[in-house]
Amino acid sequence: MAEAKSNKVNMKTLAKVLNVSIATISKALRDSHDIGEETKQRVIETAKLLHYVPNPYASSLRKRSSNTIAIIIPEIADSFFSQAINGIESIVGQEKYHALIYLTHDSYEREAQMFNDLSSGRVDGVIMSVASNTKDIRHIQELQQAGVPIVFFDRVCEDIPTAKIKTDDFNSAYMATKHLLERGCKNISLVTIEGYPSILQAREGGYKKALTEYQVKSKEENIISCSNKYNQENIAVLKEHIITVKPDGIIATVEHLATTTYLACEELRLNIPNDIKVVCFTNQITAAILNPPLTTVLQPAYDMGRKAAELLFGHLAGKPIQLEKENITLPSKLVVRDSTRATN
Repeated sequence: MAEAKSNKVNMKTLAKVLNVSIATISKALRDSHDIGEETKQRVIETAKLLHYVPNPYASSLRKRSSNTIAIIIPEIADSFFSQAINGIESIVGQEKYHALIYLTHDSYEREAQMFNDLSSGRVDGVIMSVASNTKDIRHIQELQQAGVPIVFFDRVCEDIPTAKIKTDDFNSAYMATKHLLERGCKNISLVTIEGYPSILQAREGGYKKALTEYQVKSKEENIISCSNKYNQENIAVLKEHIITVKPDGIIATVEHLATTTYLACEELRLNIPNDIKVVCFTNQITAAILNPPLTTVLQPAYDMGRKAAELLFGHLAGKPIQLEKENITLPSKLVVRDSTRATN
């Protein structure tokens, strides 16, 4: 086997010579339990022969660790993600690791750039919730192929073979819609956001199932999409929708749309719940003190974050955890308050 110049030999070179994946090379160099001893030995011997020089921050011929993980989330203002971070941190502290928090601001472009920064071996693993407009997942695949374990929570990439921690979004929306139907609503609107992460599709499916069971026709005009921003434009869009469609019930699928809905109703001089009833997916602690108190779908954010961290650190510690087989769904809870109070 001919020698190669050290500045041209990287994990991709080793993978090509040995006819294995980059992930296999990375795991072998990190002495991962996922790789057999024979394969590890082949990789190490070839690396020595080709004078492979590892990145000082990445995996090397002897196991190396940055003792740091990345938490990648769309936003921090949303109380769901704040609570999820608390759950993750409850495990990070025990493991004597550091956590770097990256905010994508719900932008695919920012998310992809962050992954470029992480590819240098800055972190040992990633816990993330994807941006709502992420469709091209090559940046995630490339980091995973480089041997960095990734665990998804809430907004997941179904095409990436790794652990996914979700809530039962289909059943949660079904439960919320059924609640409004039982409170007498006959024209329920689903207010969602632009982009199609799996959770929004699931919530739309649950909404439609409940309508079908109650023999209420599902109309496309009752499903309205807003931008995923806190702005006046969303209030105007929702006001126009209410004036045109005249819903008697609204299900807001993301947290900030609760404020949008309340403000739109106030500007239209509509009384909640007498004129229109409102349910929102939110973990806001202020939901109980709104006027009127808001009926919410409460998601187990803390537990989701904690479970994601447990799986990641279990994998990093060499426990026999196959991340690609971990697909966990946690139940949400409907908390009924005055925004859906029965009226005469």
